Amino acid sequence: MTRLFPTALATVAAVVLHAQAVLEPVTRTVRSEKSEVLFLAMAPKGDRLLVGTAKGADVVDIESGKRVFHLAFEEDGSQHVWYAQFNDNGEYVMLAGFTGKREIWDMKTGKKEGGNLSNFAWMPNSLAMKKLNLKVGNSPFDRFYQQETAQHGDITAKADKDGAVVFTGKDGAAIQTLRFPENKDQHHRAPCFFHEDRFITGTDSGMLLFYTLR
Repeated sequence: MTRLFPTALATVAAVVLHAQAVLEPVTRTVRSEKSEVLFLAMAPKGDRLLVGTAKGADVVDIESGKRVFHLAFEEDGSQHVWYAQFNDNGEYVMLAGFTGKREIWDMKTGKKEGGNLSNFAWMPNSLAMKKLNLKVGNSPFDRFYQQETAQHGDITAKADKDGAVVFTGKDGAAIQTLRFPENKDQHHRAPCFFHEDRFITGTDSGMLLFYTLR
């Protein structure tokens, strides 16, 4: 019979810990809109998370986990928000759909801005949207994931089939995989998003998952 002595056990534990990109289990879960999570963006102050989904977008308070606003985006019958961002001071957000259509929403009121959007000079133009493959002629039935990879130091997070996330190290070798059994759509690609000491992602059912970086 082989025995593992304390020193050996400590060595094994250290190796396992070193192989992790994020600490498991998940640090926190937050329920967003009950639909596929497509895109994530953090407010400049780090107090709100903008969540693009297949049914518009949600603005979530980080501290409480509660939804501040639901932004009812729609484009030619599609409610998918494939790209989103805050402006520099967090007072407005921009949402974009499959053809690159853009909407501006006020974060003080939760209402959509009307009229001429050229006053919002910070908003990416149509050329920038085309570079994201969001352009006229796209089909609403296709998918346009924007956050399939993310980098944090020597760690790379990459979306995989069934909504899994694979972390690789500096040498490109896989060091950790996150799998979420609640995902039912094999084609779902989880958004990969690092913010400060956290990795944030989402499921096809609208669950947001917060992990602490190792």
